[in-house]
Amino acid sequence: MKFYVYLLFSYKDRKFYIGYTNNLKKRLLEHANGKVESTKLRLPVKLIHYEYFVNEADAKAREKFLKSGYGRKQ
Repeated sequence: MKFYVYLLFSYKDRKFYIGYTNNLKKRLLEHANGKVESTKLRLPVKLIHYEYFVNEADAKAREKFLKSGYGRKQ
């Protein structure tokens, strides 16, 4: 199975959203259609970056790191 960590940029509030999923295309459509609670009021969003993982634990760890203070600075 494939896992992705992705970074979205909100044009509305000029902030980033970080998430992970096992189906990137489907998840991006959910964001674009306002079906994700965290971003529905922040549309439109743009995919800025994504990373591919073969292990879910690695994807979760990377997401957690990117959401941390040091990870956000990068």
